[in-house]
Amino acid sequence: MHIRKAVLPVAGHGTRVLPASKSIPKELLPVVDQPVIQYVVDEAREAGIEHFVFVTGRGKGAIEDYFDEAFELEHTLASKASKAEILKDVQRTKLPPGAASFTRQQAPLGLGHAVWCAKDIVGDEPFAVLLPDVILRAKPSALAQMVEAYDKVGGNVIAVNPVPEEQVSSYGVITPKSRDGRLIEMSGMVEKPEREDAPSLLKITGRYILQPQIFGLLEDQGKGAGGEIQLTDAMVRLMESQAFYAYEFEGEEFDCGSKTGYFEATLAHALKHPETADEARGILARYADTT
Repeated sequence: MHIRKAVLPVAGHGTRVLPASKSIPKELLPVVDQPVIQYVVDEAREAGIEHFVFVTGRGKGAIEDYFDEAFELEHTLASKASKAEILKDVQRTKLPPGAASFTRQQAPLGLGHAVWCAKDIVGDEPFAVLLPDVILRAKPSALAQMVEAYDKVGGNVIAVNPVPEEQVSSYGVITPKSRDGRLIEMSGMVEKPEREDAPSLLKITGRYILQPQIFGLLEDQGKGAGGEIQLTDAMVRLMESQAFYAYEFEGEEFDCGSKTGYFEATLAHALKHPETADEARGILARYADTT
């Protein structure tokens, strides 16, 4: 079945980037000239996603406004010929009517609980989950690569990429069973293993294609790491009855939920953006000379 729907859990407080996220949702922090979440939505749209389910929380109303029509702004830009290109950029942010749903996670009970909150909107069909503070820069998009793999094998597919051995204990990593190019059949997942116990150096990277049976498992999933309902725990249970694959996507990852990751994302995209690339290289060179 075609993957039509995507769940984006946007209820988190963004504690790793406070105080910047005190009054602005972390998902709307700009990376050059558009917010983090726009990169994630663009990735999903390239993969054929038709309906976005945003799981929000208190103080996240600005996300709904961002993807809505801004009549006054568009009218002002349209009245000035010099703003035609900017108008196109603004209009591109609007999701089509009926293409977005917003549901509330009323308490911060974990990623697994956030995904469960979308169950009635997703319904009985496979769906994607995209963590909204992770930018994956890839062509074709990372999710598009995963959808292509899913169309061949079905089951459940999660994105992975290599992590340095000294950092493996900071991430969830997979246990590989067999490999065919970038597609890896899995036999397990381990959350933050000790370096010597890690079954691989492939970490889970914030993109998932899951079967709807995950909702039934999340319904009664107990609390896990950090006292929260973890999506990984429910996936391990689902693996007992369904095939799970990892896909080592071809591209770059930027974790915008951390200060250094956000800085790296901004720098990397500034160096690629046609309007900022030359100046960004000059600024980088100037500061490199002073270190």
